[in-house]
Amino acid sequence: MDVLHERCAGLDISKKDAKVCVRTPSARRRGTFTTETTTWGATTNAVLELRDHLLAAQVTPVVMEATSDYWKPFHHLLAEDLNVILVNARQAKNLPGRKTDVSDAAWLAQLGAHGLLKASFVPPQPVRELRDLTRARTVATRERSRVVQRLEKLLEDTGIKLSAVAADIMGVSGRAMLEALIAGERDPQVLAELAKRKLRNKIPALTEALTGRFREHHAFLTRLHLDQYDQLTAVIEQLTGRIEEAMAPFRDALDLLDTVPGINQAIAEVIVAETGGDMSRFPTAKHLASWAGVRPGHHQSAGRTKNSKVRPGNPYLKGALGLAAMGAARTKDSYLAARYKRLTARRGVMKALVAVEHSIITAIWHMLTDTRPYHELGGAYFTQRDPERTARRAITQLNQLGYSVTLNPIEAAA
Repeated sequence: MDVLHERCAGLDISKKDAKVCVRTPSARRRGTFTTETTTWGATTNAVLELRDHLLAAQVTPVVMEATSDYWKPFHHLLAEDLNVILVNARQAKNLPGRKTDVSDAAWLAQLGAHGLLKASFVPPQPVRELRDLTRARTVATRERSRVVQRLEKLLEDTGIKLSAVAADIMGVSGRAMLEALIAGERDPQVLAELAKRKLRNKIPALTEALTGRFREHHAFLTRLHLDQYDQLTAVIEQLTGRIEEAMAPFRDALDLLDTVPGINQAIAEVIVAETGGDMSRFPTAKHLASWAGVRPGHHQSAGRTKNSKVRPGNPYLKGALGLAAMGAARTKDSYLAARYKRLTARRGVMKALVAVEHSIITAIWHMLTDTRPYHELGGAYFTQRDPERTARRAITQLNQLGYSVTLNPIEAAA
């Protein structure tokens, strides 16, 4: 196998240190190579010393695995002066029976020397900072949802079924009822009268649902949950304001993404933050879909197709696409909703959602590449694409119901 890089280094990184293997040509025999493995600390000063060591060794690529977040200080400091290749651990898996930190570093150096590794996408610093903000908001939003779930479980312990009547127990009406319960009000009729707007039509049901055994113990825990909910809401608002400022350079991309059914501003911000808004890093839409984890795998052996599940991909981007797909599936008279309904009957809900996610990310790649808005094909796209097939299917269904059907084209009838 040809050697593309005569001088290469491999780093196996942990929390406290890193094993560094430097692979260089041997001075004794031509065509052979020697390896030297050393241990370096993970502090900033130690990484800077490692940078000087690698520069002195004149290594061209420096290969490291994307291990948790431990790779970040090494990558950010070494990439300033060296060609650093960050690789997915799945692509650089070592041979069975040889799993040690030292052998992993040597294995990375050997793979890098032969050019067998593909560099992972590491966005520039402004995009990395934007990612930190959107990911922090996603985590805070999920935690706030968990707080609501814990509050619902607490109310179940009291026998109060507020969530069975009110869709949002943290809305204006639900919040007023919870505050009254904490203040000591126990009369279900008085609590039900706190309902606002459309919820007032359900006052009899609310009266039944608010009858329970709410004690001082429950009031204490409910107060804690409400305070935690308010704190997380304040955090989300602060992050949202900061994200809007950081999104100023990507305003054009946000406007384009806003034209896609199912994508709101928050989802568009996550998509831009995770992809960087630059589609030139992905050669085709298929590369982007595979990186996002919404493209089925391809595993074929002996003429048989085996497991074809989607890859894990980018969890934050994949989560945002999942929300967009569920929103698009409920959009009336849209291509994505028609695609979802068409696939649900044959493949099930989950596979239909993944297919819609794939359609969305494919459209995003073309939109950001060509700088053009989303083109809606319409809910009747599949019907118009093959009208004869649609007609045959409708006739078959009517025949199964016991009807005899004769078709007359509109032009002939006129």
